[in-house]
Amino acid sequence: MGQYGDSDYLHFFFPHYVKENIYKFFYSRYGQYFSVANYWNDPHNNMLYRKYSDYLAVLNNESLKVKAQAQAWRKNFLRLKNLILIGGPDDGVITPWQSSQFGFYDEKEKVVPMREQKVYIKDIFGLRTLDKRGAIHTYTVSGVEHTTWHKNLTVFDNCIEKWLT
Repeated sequence: MGQYGDSDYLHFFFPHYVKENIYKFFYSRYGQYFSVANYWNDPHNNMLYRKYSDYLAVLNNESLKVKAQAQAWRKNFLRLKNLILIGGPDDGVITPWQSSQFGFYDEKEKVVPMREQKVYIKDIFGLRTLDKRGAIHTYTVSGVEHTTWHKNLTVFDNCIEKWLT
């Protein structure tokens, strides 16, 4: 459901900002040129996220500006045979890590699981439909850092390989 929080990655690229005020830059025309800003979903500034996000809010069908593609994207999302969601507490970049499995913070920064998210409950882009037909497969793997998911053989063997057809 997005990225929000202080991480080593965020501080490396934006050393003078913290999660409480980086939204001022990320939710601007220039801020949206940075990839992490495209995923930034500040639970304390939801209207700015919906207004300025050029990627995530559009993808989640939460954008105030782009709605035309929503039905086409939903239709295409529902074409998935399986949705494999892999994440873990040691990622170090994705914050909260549960976002990799469609969980995210509420306004009190408590993680709300996928099935309790508005986009799931209202089936905004088809997430609940996929889940009801048994097409969502979630894997939580500890001990894997963000930059090593793609080359971790245990992740591949246990979470990915059997889904390749």
